[in-house]
Amino acid sequence: MPSDRLFKTMNAVHRVALKLTGNRVGARLSGMQALELTTIGRKSGKPRSVMLTAPVQEGDAYVLVASRGGDDNHPAWFLNLRDNPAVEVQVVGRPKQQMRARIATPEERVRLWPIAVKQFKSYGDYQKRTNREIPLVIVEP
Repeated sequence: MPSDRLFKTMNAVHRVALKLTGNRVGARLSGMQALELTTIGRKSGKPRSVMLTAPVQEGDAYVLVASRGGDDNHPAWFLNLRDNPAVEVQVVGRPKQQMRARIATPEERVRLWPIAVKQFKSYGDYQKRTNREIPLVIVEP
């Protein structure tokens, strides 16, 4: 499984690519909208930001996949928003927006998971690697 160091490096490279290219490189990855999610650290109480992709957008809401590459542990950003659902989202090229995060209901997950996997096939592979059900998170204004 990817290490925390690798995830942090990938996030840093993504931010640099966006900055150096005026958002031309990295605004969309594998056809998915890129965004920055800021949560409040559940232990530190400090803002924590991560670059993510949203394989599904419905109206003003974005669906995020808490896959962590198929790791058996949830990503830190998921644990943070689970404890404090008030988040800030900045879609690449747009202003930051205060949003609320929630874990998709079982019925929503049944509907949204195939759409996410169709958008990015690796999500299905990630689910096969782990015993945990990979959560879908919906962020909405």
